[in-house]
Amino acid sequence: MKLNGQTALITGASSGIGAAYAREFAARGADLVLVARSEDAMHRLADELRGAHGRRIEIVPADLAEPGAADRVAARVAALGIDVDLLVNNAGFGMHGDFVAGDAGRLTAQIQLNCVALVDLTRRFLPGMVARGRGAVVNVASTAAFQPVPHMAVYGATKAFVLSFSEALYAEARPAGVKVLAICPGPTETPFFDVAGEDAAVGKKRTPQQVVATTLSALEKSRPSRVDGLANAVLAVATRWAPRRLVISIAGRLTAPSEAATV
Repeated sequence: MKLNGQTALITGASSGIGAAYAREFAARGADLVLVARSEDAMHRLADELRGAHGRRIEIVPADLAEPGAADRVAARVAALGIDVDLLVNNAGFGMHGDFVAGDAGRLTAQIQLNCVALVDLTRRFLPGMVARGRGAVVNVASTAAFQPVPHMAVYGATKAFVLSFSEALYAEARPAGVKVLAICPGPTETPFFDVAGEDAAVGKKRTPQQVVATTLSALEKSRPSRVDGLANAVLAVATRWAPRRLVISIAGRLTAPSEAATV
């Protein structure tokens, strides 16, 4: 999939899957807008990619968990005179522990970042793609989208929203020549588990580079959604056929905290 002359905006771009998208897209000829909280990390990545590929790399420091942050990002992109051809809504976080023990502000911030900011940015940039008759939106969901996730209740619900929202937009945008994809990684080697905790990981972790490769393959095939990794895909399908109470029970056992539930 060639990206020469296109501009990709990537959120959560300073590390993990977001940084892997940035490296791969720049290698394929794309200019980039990197959005994340860590300005220093983005500067280092931008310098690396400019040196390696000679692309235009802009950075926009922002905490998308803050209300209104997506509007400020869009305003900055407009001020730079950039048309976004490929939007990757990758920023997100999860908390591991029982809901009743969770910090109220952090629980709300999950919804703001994982859902509200994603919708806001999509609403800002998708209309331009539709008007130009080309482009793509990649929303990073999760295998957590396919079943309730006890001990990560809000996170699982946000990712179910991302999956449903993305597949609906796929149908709306496709006649205009715009692709929308929900990519659903399972456990991946990223800083996510520094926040959520290792107890939240189920199964063998894949690499960010594998997630990016799966994404590009799915975009080329115009898929509405794709699970990264064969084992993860089998488990996602299994949740749709197994009795719901059984699915919830198994998910709860797999994600149960090893100690008393704290966040």
